[in-house]
Amino acid sequence: MYSTAFLDLPPLQAAAGEVHLPGSKSISNRVLLLAALSNGTTTVHDLLASDDTRVMLDALRQIGCTVDEAGSTVRITGLGGRLPQSPAKLFLGNAGTAMRPLTAALALLGGEFELSGVPRMHERPIGDLIDALRQLGCQIDYLGNDGYPPLRIAHAQGVPALALTEPIRVRGDVSSQFLTALLMALPLAAGAQAIVIEVVGELISKPYIAITLQLLARFGIVVEHQNWQRFTIAAGSRYQSPGSIHVEADASSASYFIALGTIATSATGQKDAKSGIKIQGVGLDSIQGDIRFVEAARAMGAVITGGPNWLQIERGAWPLKAIDLDCNHIPDAAMTLAVMALYAEGTTTLTNIASWRVKETDRIAAMATELRKLGATVEEGADYIRVTPPAQAADWKAASIHTYDDHRVAMCFSLAAFNPARLPVRIEDPKCVAKTFPDYFEALFSVALVDTAHIPVICIDGPTASGKGTVAAAVAQRLGYRFLDSGAMYRITALAALRAGFAIDADHEARIATLAQTLPVRFEVGKVWLGSDDVTEAIRTEEAGMNASRVSALPAVRTALVDLQHSFQRLPGLVADGRDMGTVIFPEAPLKVYLTASAACRAERRYKQLISKGFSASIEDLRADLEARDARDSSRSVAPLKPAQDALVLDNSDLTIEQAVEKVLAWWQERQPFAASAQR
Repeated sequence: MYSTAFLDLPPLQAAAGEVHLPGSKSISNRVLLLAALSNGTTTVHDLLASDDTRVMLDALRQIGCTVDEAGSTVRITGLGGRLPQSPAKLFLGNAGTAMRPLTAALALLGGEFELSGVPRMHERPIGDLIDALRQLGCQIDYLGNDGYPPLRIAHAQGVPALALTEPIRVRGDVSSQFLTALLMALPLAAGAQAIVIEVVGELISKPYIAITLQLLARFGIVVEHQNWQRFTIAAGSRYQSPGSIHVEADASSASYFIALGTIATSATGQKDAKSGIKIQGVGLDSIQGDIRFVEAARAMGAVITGGPNWLQIERGAWPLKAIDLDCNHIPDAAMTLAVMALYAEGTTTLTNIASWRVKETDRIAAMATELRKLGATVEEGADYIRVTPPAQAADWKAASIHTYDDHRVAMCFSLAAFNPARLPVRIEDPKCVAKTFPDYFEALFSVALVDTAHIPVICIDGPTASGKGTVAAAVAQRLGYRFLDSGAMYRITALAALRAGFAIDADHEARIATLAQTLPVRFEVGKVWLGSDDVTEAIRTEEAGMNASRVSALPAVRTALVDLQHSFQRLPGLVADGRDMGTVIFPEAPLKVYLTASAACRAERRYKQLISKGFSASIEDLRADLEARDARDSSRSVAPLKPAQDALVLDNSDLTIEQAVEKVLAWWQERQPFAASAQR
């Protein structure tokens, strides 16, 4: 997951490949609560790992459930009629699928609880659910503004006698989660008589209620409904664990990759060519209402086939066809249609989306604001949005997308990187996707195809002990880019050659060069890996340095390592440090920095480094060695040490590492087309 302040997506051209989706958030949190309320132990397979499920699991532990986690499999031993542990303070983040159902269940189970979340959760309405629970006789108080969390449930002596003889009335036109919460909680109170819930107003998001009903049936609860307005829970209902249950992949998350396959060209770049995206984990027979996003995508031009657990998407009509669609049946996935509208001919209108206003953010306002940044003409209303795309490629604008701590905004707008103007797109706060799809951007990059020339590279060259490696690694981390320590490549090659049984000499040059072409090297947060081996310390010895010098003397190996270093230029970008990154390896890099410091300063830094590791050293000797090495490096015939002609020289003799990093980042920001809009 990218936890950077922003993530810059270079212009993407095509997409092809296979994506395995995480489990459904809607199903995951419903299943977790139902298991917690049941008698027996439930094994949940393929559970979504996300912020929303994490706060639910933590809450279930707090109220007394036994929770055992093993990767995506979780075993939950439910309360089974026992009273929950209380008092307890439950923090539920921004998870509506945890806040609403837990409020209802705990209000009926009895005890003392405080339920709170992030500031945005305290802006999401819950009053209609509380009104319905108060009809029953539940004692619930608002701890902040009336109608909104945080809440206090106060049944210290158990739940009072509940008023169940009359139908329980709840509004259905604000959020279907209110009805879902009651449907999941009221079986706890089912006795000799049936319990009836009546929906006031039109029920929005009916497909999510259908999910709730199907999952209730898996846990032994039968609910009948009349035209989605009157729901009857059978008398004597009692939760019983099904033993084992699998979570479908998230159909809402599938929408981004359905859209991707619909808008992305083939690797050839030909307008009429097709490229395919295969989605694993959810199919056309999904129980999730958002699978009907397939119908909308087809209406816009997608070619989609599928089976029980997979979907195949191909690009069809182009440009896409504008649509006018009532989105009550796909409220979450409909956000993706708003971005697909950027690639359509004509104006797309999405209606019956009032629920967007009370989600993680006001999604109608958010989508309208960010679409306009890209050059679209947008009209918004209380329950609709109308999107007209930029008239031509030249009308598109590079934009820094504000994501409002909303995972779906971030994922939707990543698709704008396929714009015909070949402009980059900045996604602010990319880590917000952790709510439902922590590895979303990694999944996107795994199938996105891009001209390598469009993948940005920052080169940081400089003499020994200038701090270039430390600065480069920090810059890469701040940007979420890959990191290449070119100086380590020869050391790693020498180590791999010796492990393979090759002497480092001219007789083994061809074999070592072949080995170097495919070395599985990666650099991660201060660690150097060769395959599954951490070789960080092994390549820093004096012997490793001497072996690296022998390897560098073999021309075929040097050539192979140039190709290997080029392979590090992958999405979303690269920061490379060394002595010839800007002059030889990546001469077209958009930013080249030559980092230097006086020999005296570098000697002092190296001295402190050696002393801290317990080695004896002399500053005078270190300085003499550095000056001699500088002379050798700058006068060598192959790739001599010198700044590239267009490099920016940064003398960091009087700078801290943090100051040097900030300077490089500032230079980089100046080169971005959306730099001005990023300054909020």
